[in-house]
Amino acid sequence: MKLPTVVLAGRPNVGKSTLFNRLLHKRRAITDPTPGVTRDPVAMDTFILGKKLKLIDTGGFKLDRETDSPEGDLDTLVVEKTLGTLKTADIIILILEAGDLTPEDEEFIELMRPYQKRLLVAVNKTEGGRREADAWNLLSYGFEKVFMISAEHGDNVGDLEEAIVSRINTNTASDDSNTTDTPIRIALLGKPNTGKSTLSNRLTASSASIVSDIPGTTRDVVEGSFTWKNRSFQVLDTAGIRRRSKVSENVEYYSVNRAIKTIDDADIVFLLIDAQEGLTEQDKKIAGLAHDKGRGIILVLNKWDTMPKIKNTFQAAQDRIHFLFGQMEYAPIIGVSGLDGEGVDTLLNTAIRMYGQLNKHIETAALNEKLARWLEENPPPIGPQTRFKVKYAVQVSDNPVKFVFFVSRKQAVSEPYVAFLRNKIRKDLGFSLIPVVIELRSSAGPSERPKKNRR
Repeated sequence: MKLPTVVLAGRPNVGKSTLFNRLLHKRRAITDPTPGVTRDPVAMDTFILGKKLKLIDTGGFKLDRETDSPEGDLDTLVVEKTLGTLKTADIIILILEAGDLTPEDEEFIELMRPYQKRLLVAVNKTEGGRREADAWNLLSYGFEKVFMISAEHGDNVGDLEEAIVSRINTNTASDDSNTTDTPIRIALLGKPNTGKSTLSNRLTASSASIVSDIPGTTRDVVEGSFTWKNRSFQVLDTAGIRRRSKVSENVEYYSVNRAIKTIDDADIVFLLIDAQEGLTEQDKKIAGLAHDKGRGIILVLNKWDTMPKIKNTFQAAQDRIHFLFGQMEYAPIIGVSGLDGEGVDTLLNTAIRMYGQLNKHIETAALNEKLARWLEENPPPIGPQTRFKVKYAVQVSDNPVKFVFFVSRKQAVSEPYVAFLRNKIRKDLGFSLIPVVIELRSSAGPSERPKKNRR
């Protein structure tokens, strides 16, 4: 069972790590008056009032970050890591310090607005009633309640623990079910009448989606779920997506918009292609939308049971798709029949492998060890206009998978060199089936910065 996740967040030096250690009843996180000691999120499984959960201490949110310096680059990454961790939290404890709020506090409060239902607010360093009167003013920011605590001395931490457990029991009441993992969310997308609803019903062993030969039968997003090989899946069956010029009715317009928005909610897109019709320009546009959002994509040649039973038929279809759509060569192509179930086992096995890659994270040290080898194999060009240095790289997110490469002259890095790095990531780090986003950031060291003319 997935443990409930409780994340501690706030600006540097408000006492996050001290509270982390207090709740763990052990010294796990480093605590120091110097702001910014914690960088990577630190996670530990623990019990609070008998409730097992995962507690995560995050790096501090810094509003003022230097540019074009290693320290500034690191501060930016810490903030990105923190915000990414918050998205997955069941409970967020926003820690503020007794006294006047800083601009960083106020910006963080604004960032917390979407998470109100998961938010608890703790005002730290109020030992002995210190500055409690000022702390109550925080209710003017719209918080229902604030907890006055001292992480260092333990004052009122018990009240905060009771609130954590109560909120978890309310928000995660379904945890007592037999679900053993987070569902893999699958969006079925494609043109009208490609068999999305038939495949959805096959996967969920239901008739939740209406099946008809009339294009556009499905209008709303129909959700279903199933378990296969002890893995939970959630299926989103969507309306067929036609070219905008052919969408004439308001209902269809909204249905298509909802279908496209399911890409945001999915881990993996099953792009259904009519096996007899083959890949179309509309299919390429839908795949492009999923690719741009970093979602896993499987090209599903549906109605494969209607194809001629001739040797190498599938290989020929696969080669044609790669010829027409070379930029999606990483995406698996699988022939299935939603009607009789042919190929569905292969499809789901591939989805599980793909989900594993989407959620894979490479530690920074291991990544840069590989990077050194890649640079030795294919050094950057040394011409006066094309010269640049690759300093280091970091994986900043998973699902979608994104890497940041810090370079001396971002404008000098060519697309072919970025493609080289992306291919190496796929081949050497195990991301062969999914989109890989690479962002370049300038990180000029003293030797690369322009020198002033001396007179």
